[in-house]
Amino acid sequence: MTIFPPDPDLAALRLELSRLRAARGWTYDELAARSGLARRTLIELEQGRTTGTLTTWHAVAHALNAPLDRLFATLCSGHEPPASPDS
Repeated sequence: MTIFPPDPDLAALRLELSRLRAARGWTYDELAARSGLARRTLIELEQGRTTGTLTTWHAVAHALNAPLDRLFATLCSGHEPPASPDS
């Protein structure tokens, strides 16, 4: 039997990006300069027009000095971890 994971909470990821950027008082231009990403890319990520690539999120995480696992943990907010095979 195949068990599919719950859908990722992309809205929570976008909100975390917005929260982290705002907490630093950074504009999109500031985050773009620090991450090496285009301003347009950051706007599209935060507004949900694109999900981005792992490379993009890696650059964002480094620029924000936020561990990637912490940033991505928001994708699973409210999800129960899967049961171990031994249960």
